[in-house]
Amino acid sequence: MLALSTETKVDKVFALYEKYGDEDYIGEPVSQLEHMSQAAALAEAEGHDDEVILAAFFHDIGHLCAPGEVESMDGMGNVDHEKLGADFLRELGFSERLATLVESHVVAKRYLTYKYPEYYNKLSPASKTTLEFQGGVMNAEEAHTFEANPDAELIIKLRYWDDKAKEMHIPVDNINHIKSLAVKHLNKDN
Repeated sequence: MLALSTETKVDKVFALYEKYGDEDYIGEPVSQLEHMSQAAALAEAEGHDDEVILAAFFHDIGHLCAPGEVESMDGMGNVDHEKLGADFLRELGFSERLATLVESHVVAKRYLTYKYPEYYNKLSPASKTTLEFQGGVMNAEEAHTFEANPDAELIIKLRYWDDKAKEMHIPVDNINHIKSLAVKHLNKDN
């Protein structure tokens, strides 16, 4: 897919949102697109760079990449959606850091439920259900490895944006902006 033009790559990504973005966000009161738009807006409001804003927007793209083609989490999205999404973005030429952030948001949920047991009680019912498919609460060894990641704090922020980006009646008004960030991101290495 690297031979595709930047615009074609971005069109390929956003075609998924056009096709599936209005679908229910796995048991939450918002659509897939509303959820991802809100996550990106939260990252941008905190002053993060384009790579992080894009990771926040793309963090759940794995739910859109292969609908019906991979194992489901009892109707709560695709099993391993974080890896599916990260691999999809890597194939299109998005940076390794961006893909790793996308891939890590599930690990952060597992970590937070280990480190702060009360975090589990703050999860939505859908997030509690998917946690079991995603490996459940981390153990001490896994937590130690996670804490050694230089982007651990940022990954945790991404998780908090994921948790918060479920507000109803928030307009989706940043798609053209996100598309322009994606074009800029893909062009920076060319």
